[in-house]
Amino acid sequence: MTNTINRPHLAHLLQSEESLFHQSHPRSYELYQRAKKSLQGGVPMLWMIRWAGSFPVFVKEAKGAHFTDVDGNDYIDFCLGDTGAMTGHAPAATLQAITEQAAKGITLMLPYEDVIDVGEELQRRFGLPLWQFALTATDANRHALRMARMITGRPKVLVFNYCYHGTVDETFIILDEEGTPMSRPNNMGPQVNPIHTTKVIEFNDIAALEISLSAGDVAAVLAEPVMTNIGIIHPQPGFHEELRRLTRKYGTLLIIDETHTICTGPGGYTAAHGLEPDILTLGKPLAGGVPAAVYGFTHEVAERFTARLDVNDSDVGGIGGTLAGNALSIAAMKATLTQVLTPEFYEAAIALQEKFTAGVESVIAEFNLPWIVKRLGNRSEYWFRPRPPKNGGEAAAAIDHDLDRYMHLYMLNRGILMTPFHNMALISPQTTQADVDYHTQVFRDAVMSLLTMKE
Repeated sequence: MTNTINRPHLAHLLQSEESLFHQSHPRSYELYQRAKKSLQGGVPMLWMIRWAGSFPVFVKEAKGAHFTDVDGNDYIDFCLGDTGAMTGHAPAATLQAITEQAAKGITLMLPYEDVIDVGEELQRRFGLPLWQFALTATDANRHALRMARMITGRPKVLVFNYCYHGTVDETFIILDEEGTPMSRPNNMGPQVNPIHTTKVIEFNDIAALEISLSAGDVAAVLAEPVMTNIGIIHPQPGFHEELRRLTRKYGTLLIIDETHTICTGPGGYTAAHGLEPDILTLGKPLAGGVPAAVYGFTHEVAERFTARLDVNDSDVGGIGGTLAGNALSIAAMKATLTQVLTPEFYEAAIALQEKFTAGVESVIAEFNLPWIVKRLGNRSEYWFRPRPPKNGGEAAAAIDHDLDRYMHLYMLNRGILMTPFHNMALISPQTTQADVDYHTQVFRDAVMSLLTMKE
C-alpha cells in the first residue's frame, strides 16, 4: 500500500489536517507566537518543533491517561511523555510523596534514609547489588561509560546501528549504505567525531559483534535489550546469550539500558529474560515524571572501579551531579517503585496493550494491508511494512515521514496523542478499554482515508 500512495493527494490531505489543527487550536497558536519571542523555535526543547502540527499543543493539565490543552481539547495520551509518564500522569502515591517531601526539603547534597530503601528495591528488581543515582538516563549512561573505560583501560565503546541512549556523544554514529561507520546526520556540534570513539554494528549481527570485540579495544557494549527508538526490534533467538558470552570472552563490560524496555515488567527485560549485565541503566518513569535515573553494577565492577578511584578527586572526575540523589527525586522514586510500578500495574497495562495491538491488527487484516504491529510489554508500534526489521538499518530504510506525520496529525485532530516520530503507543492502567476501542476506530478511519489514495 505504501508504494501505491498518491503522493500529491497525501500532501493535500496533510494540508487539510493542518488546517483543521489550526482551527481547533487557536490558543495554542497564540501561545506559540508569544513563545517564539523568548524561546528558541517557540519551544522549551528543540526537538518539540517536530510535532505533527505546524506548532505544538500547549497543555493545561494532565491526569491518568488523559490531558487537556489550553483550547479545552481532551486527549487520550498514548505518548505518556515517551515513557517518562508511563505511570500515568500524577499517580496518587507519587504525588503524595512529592508533596510531603517538598515541605521537608528538596536537596541538601547529603543522603537520606529513603535512598537506602530505593537501593534495596533496585537490588530486588534487577539483581545487581550496588547502585548510584543521576537525574537522566543520559547521565547514567555517561557515568557507566566512564566507569567502563576507567576499569578496562580501553578507549572504545560499541553500540548498535540507530541505537538510542539519550544524548550520549559516543552513540551518535550509524552505518552508511555501504556499512561504513559515520557520524549520524545532523549530529549537532560533536566534541569528537564518534568514529574515533565508537564502533557500530547492526543489532542481531553476532558475527560482526565478535569481529569488533576481538580487537580488544572495546571497554563496553552499550545496548538496549530490545531496540525501541527506531521502532521495536526484538533480539533474535540466542542473541543475548551470545552477546553475554562474547563480551565475557573478550573482557568487555556489558551495559544494558532499560530506559524504554522497563515497559516489559517490574524488573525490565533484564529480569524477565534473565540477562546478566555488568551495569544496568534506567531513567524516565522511575519517579513518576520527576527527573531521576539510576545505574547499578556488580561487585566486580565496584571493586575494579574503587581500586582506581582517587577519593580526593572524586568530585571532579566526570561522574556525579550536584542534584543527583536529591530528596525530592528519591521520595518520588521510592513511592513510584513500591506503589505504582508494581506487578499489578504491569498485569493490567500489558493486558490492555494486547487488546490495543489486536485492534490494530484487525484493521490491517480487514483491509489486507502489508503492515505489521510489534509489541513489548505495555508498548506497541505499527509499521508500514510487511515484515519486522531485524536491525536498525532495515528499520531506518522503512521510515515514511509523510505517512507518519499524516497518521499522527489525523490522530491528534481527533483527540489521540501518539509518541512523536513513531507510530507507538504506551498503555497505563488508567487507560480504559473505551480509549483503546476509540483508537481502533480512528485508526480504521485513517486507513479508509488512505485507501482513497490508491492509484
